[in-house]
Amino acid sequence: MDEPTNDLDIETLNKLEEFLMDFQGCVLLVSHDRYLMDKLADHIFLFKGDGEIKDFYGNYTEYQLTRKKEVKQEKAKETERKQKEKKSNSKKEVKIKTKLTYKENLEHQQLEKDIASLEDEKKELETKLNSGTLEYEELQKISIRVTNIIELIDEKTLRWMELEEYL
Repeated sequence: MDEPTNDLDIETLNKLEEFLMDFQGCVLLVSHDRYLMDKLADHIFLFKGDGEIKDFYGNYTEYQLTRKKEVKQEKAKETERKQKEKKSNSKKEVKIKTKLTYKENLEHQQLEKDIASLEDEKKELETKLNSGTLEYEELQKISIRVTNIIELIDEKTLRWMELEEYL
């Protein structure tokens, strides 16, 4: 049957669907009517072009859901491949660099001084915190400052380690 629903009214279309659902034989149906295909088809041949035909067991909605999953998986694989490519390219770029520039050398030296002074300030503040003589407001201010110092030390240490690799 080629496009059997094109020129039918609702009542005739319902009768056709009932007849085809009760029919015991095999029906080859060509249609763009998705509702009809969902209702009647349990096996679909998809003509892709250039002589390629895909065989799918299920109705049209099941095919669409399967296709969407396949597309998502393909996109995920492509994204993963691109991320791996970027990582390998960035590793190659890092390996190309062999020594520090003058500015990076100065930054490396300054970072060592900054980290040392921050560590000293942290020790002093921790001593004050442990003294037990501070008022609540002062205690709170010092605690916040210690937290900030720890974050700064972490950031500067990370940068220092990056620069240290090229010395």
